[in-house]
Amino acid sequence: MGQFEQDTAVVKIADNRWTATCQRGWRIGSTMNGGYVLALIARALREALPHRDPLSINAFYFAPCVLGECEIVVEILKENRGTSFGSASLYQEGELKVRATAAYTDCDRLQGETWLNNTSPEVPPFEDSAHTSAHSLEIHDRVDMRLVEGQGVFTGEPPSQSGEFVAWLAHRDGAPSDTIDLAMWADIMPPPPFTLFGPFGWVPTIELTVQCRAKPAPGPLVGRLTSRHLTNGIIESDSDLWDSEGQLVGLARQTMKVKLPTPS
Repeated sequence: MGQFEQDTAVVKIADNRWTATCQRGWRIGSTMNGGYVLALIARALREALPHRDPLSINAFYFAPCVLGECEIVVEILKENRGTSFGSASLYQEGELKVRATAAYTDCDRLQGETWLNNTSPEVPPFEDSAHTSAHSLEIHDRVDMRLVEGQGVFTGEPPSQSGEFVAWLAHRDGAPSDTIDLAMWADIMPPPPFTLFGPFGWVPTIELTVQCRAKPAPGPLVGRLTSRHLTNGIIESDSDLWDSEGQLVGLARQTMKVKLPTPS
């Protein structure tokens, strides 16, 4: 069992109720990474529903999560043969922090037509990208993020104005990724506003939707995170995740607030 699976474990305490612990190693500053928190919820939904994989999971973040125990309350909405539906609310110290709604399926049983209007980004081999690995935040002790596009903003270059980051993504302990992991990978790359203004601090997530299209093959993933519109301090980002065999395994869209530091 890899570190991520251990640190997103949930324990059933009653019908439709689970406890989990927000663990060290998954924070951005003092706040838990939103994708990690979504993975806790996704694992509780997996336990509650008859299907394993979050075909689509959408979460609203009402308040930041911190280290310590949390409780997840699940409501089963509908169970069909190929897809089941549920909602879940995560509480810490009695406060509602995150609410999610999801549709689950079994990705291994999906079949039908395939059409792609995009391809995996062209990237150098994972082994040749070690010099771009990030180590600045606690969460980088758990994940190996090797930036391929956008890294210059962290090395003193002027902001590129591209609105895009591309990176290799892997667990530092070498554990393979499951579909639950995609919730975390969808929220792990730097926020695209950094390519506009430089690294300026916190870009809080309001809403995050993650779609799982396939179980990832073993090995690192390639992630691409792009924003197109910043209006009145609100920005969206779209991400796609590709496995080591070039298969599209996940998609995500996120709504964030851009809070630039107040000039002194």
